Formats: sequence, C-alpha cells, structure tokens
Amino acid sequence: MAEKKVTLAVVNLAGEKVGDVKLSAEVFGVTEANEQAVHDAVVAQGANARQATAKTKKRHEVSGGGKKPFRQKGTGHARAGSSRSPIWVGGGTVFGPDGNQNYTVSQNKKAHALAMRTVLSQKAAKGMIVVDSLALTKVSTKEMAAALAAIKAEGKVLLVGAEEMLVKSARNIANLEVRALNNISVYDVLNAEAMVIAKEDVKALEGGLK
Repeated sequence: MAEKKVTLAVVNLAGEKVGDVKLSAEVFGVTEANEQAVHDAVVAQGANARQATAKTKKRHEVSGGGKKPFRQKGTGHARAGSSRSPIWVGGGTVFGPDGNQNYTVSQNKKAHALAMRTVLSQKAAKGMIVVDSLALTKVSTKEMAAALAAIKAEGKVLLVGAEEMLVKSARNIANLEVRALNNISVYDVLNAEAMVIAKEDVKALEGGLK
C-alpha cells in the first residue's frame, strides 16, 4: 500500500510558484489531537530554560547578629538571642531558594516526536511556506523583508535556516525568529503564525521524524 502524502506548493522568494513537494502524511498530515504531548513539550522547554540562580541567605549566612540584642529578662520584649533570626527584619530566610534548585523536566523521545509532528501538521494545513531556496547573495534586511512580503509570510514568522547572510539579513526584522534546522522546538512552531522553510530542509525534517 502506497504511503499517504501531503502536497505543498513550492515558491521562490519572488512569491512565484515553481513546483510542489510531496511530504509524508505520517509527519505532516497528523489529524489526531495530541494536546497533552504538545503541552508537555512546551512545559519541558520552559522549565529546562530556567537558570535557577535565585538564592536567599539562611540564618547562618547573614552577617552580624553575634551579640545578644538585649538582656534576657526585664525589657518587656520576647527573648531574643540574635538579630539574624528569621523573625527579625534583616534576618535569614527560612525555606528560601539556595541556588541549587533543579527545575529539569524530561519528555521521552517518542512523545516529543509526536508533539513535533502534531504542530508541523497544523502548520502544513495552514501557515507553512516552502521555498525552493533561501540562499542569499548578500546581506540585506530590505531584500529579506521584501521577500517575506512577496511570499505572504505575515504576523509572527519562524524562518528556518542557519546561513550567515540569512541570519544577518533577518535579525532586525520585527516578529521574525530565525532557527537552525536542528534547533527548532515545538514552542517555536506553535508560536509562529507562518513558518518559512527551504524545500531541502523540509525533506530533512521529514526524514528525522518518520
């Protein structure tokens, strides 16, 4: 039985159709709702991006407080042995972050691949623009902006590519994120209204998710 295919138009940077590309429906034609896998992928990415550098000082780390603030009896105050007590202003913190927090969240490879296939299928249905080539001859933000307008890449745009001239031409354009093919996340695809990718890259992406 022949494998089902999804056909997408291929355009050049002038916005003219130059052909079609047939992609696996297994990767770009997923119709089932896999919200949990997508949710877990986004949560894992956000959690793993945390630096976990927040730190508070515990009682023994706060300077001062070596001398008893006042005598034990006869002052009318509750007894106190140190001004660095957690109940005193300027004292140590109880149960605060210590700088060693681990916020890592993992997702197994099959679930992550399912999440990626799900969001790519959504983009293939609406919002994925396949171009014949993203190779540029010079660094030009103006030409890159004109090309995006020609291919009707509007709103938040995810541009897949890592060539130096492409990255430099795109870095000053608002609402445009550039990602290398091997660095695309589920969140990147989900957050973009339009995804621009070269024909050879979309075939490579397909091969890695089959």
